Amino acid sequence: MSCDVLVTGAGGQVAWELERRAGAAKLSLKALGIDTLDITDTKDVHAAVTAAAPKVVINGAAYTAVDKAESEKDLAFAVNRDGPGHLAAACAARDIPLVHISTDYVFDGASTAAYLEDDGTGPLGVYGESKLAGEAAVRAFLDRHVIIRTAWVYGVHGHNFVKTMLRLGAERDVLRVVADQRGAPTFAGDLAEALLTISRRLIGEVLPEEAYGTFHYTGGGAVSWHGFAEKIFDIAASRLGRRPKVDAIPAAEYPTPAKRPANSVLDCGKIAAIHGIMQRPWEEALQEMLAETLAAHS
Repeated sequence: MSCDVLVTGAGGQVAWELERRAGAAKLSLKALGIDTLDITDTKDVHAAVTAAAPKVVINGAAYTAVDKAESEKDLAFAVNRDGPGHLAAACAARDIPLVHISTDYVFDGASTAAYLEDDGTGPLGVYGESKLAGEAAVRAFLDRHVIIRTAWVYGVHGHNFVKTMLRLGAERDVLRVVADQRGAPTFAGDLAEALLTISRRLIGEVLPEEAYGTFHYTGGGAVSWHGFAEKIFDIAASRLGRRPKVDAIPAAEYPTPAKRPANSVLDCGKIAAIHGIMQRPWEEALQEMLAETLAAHS
């Protein structure tokens, strides 16, 4: 049976939000997880796309273990480069547009300004390299693609920074959080809404060439990880019944296998101008996520 949207990566933060929001967007959606679709297997991908007969495909599948990728390079590239390439080829064979999710990690973070879509890339680690290679694979196989780079994604479902802070905040009196890396927290629900808006346009409209290509979408504004943590506890403290002290530390005091960009802020003006998708202030989205998350555990 055909559907409007085929989503890979079922079970992930963004795919979960896509599934629960598709009905309100008046789109029929089928989501496939690793148990039913291995995007690194080209035959599996072609079979899945043929069976679902979608009008658009959203690739939400990815290898996202940033530090582990340093020691699992082959797997990271298989999922983040080869998988999108297989999907793009399958879509090209059937004249289906593909929406692919990418990341701020394609940049080195050395700029002091928000990154534009055509700024020079320079990944700092294997994860970013594999995601950049995935973008190239999509562009090579399929003209009718939309690549959405995002950053600092968190949601009601799955594992993320917000949930980690809530857990640690309930256990410890003092937390140490990096303060010299800046980005824009992005609520998975808002990202899903953006992806559904673009999908509706791809299905229902004849779009100009400029509607395809690479776009940035994150929450509105920017903050450090430390500032993000402080805001989480500002909002959640009354429900938690306690508020830990959050000490600011430099990234050098929290060494990780993979180096992170110091600046992950993405300029989202292009997606607003071309697709009419506006950013919501990250603080407002965080408030919504925490209200739902804390209510579910009260």
